[in-house]
Amino acid sequence: MRASGRFIVTSQDDPDLAAFKSARGVPADLASCHTAIVGDYVVEGHVPLADVVRLLDEHPQIAGIAVGGMPMGSPGMEQLGGGNEAYDVVAFTAGGARSVFSHYPAR
Repeated sequence: MRASGRFIVTSQDDPDLAAFKSARGVPADLASCHTAIVGDYVVEGHVPLADVVRLLDEHPQIAGIAVGGMPMGSPGMEQLGGGNEAYDVVAFTAGGARSVFSHYPAR
């Protein structure tokens, strides 16, 4: 995100990351190693930059987007020589509804 030049990124360690995620509506099964607040949205996990930009451009009525776990091939989890797995970027609402925001096929 920082390297894109589109965002000012600050980081903060939280001693109770689970509570931080829960308070922002991140479903437990979509939790990952990184949580960001971008505008009014939560961005959880290894979400591609293009999806964050799309989120901000489209302003959907959701709480956030997430890539659960750390799928190979997602940003920061790329593998030399391929071997990347398919994964979805999932949109979620405060009420618990979900939908696929983007799909990335295996390569």
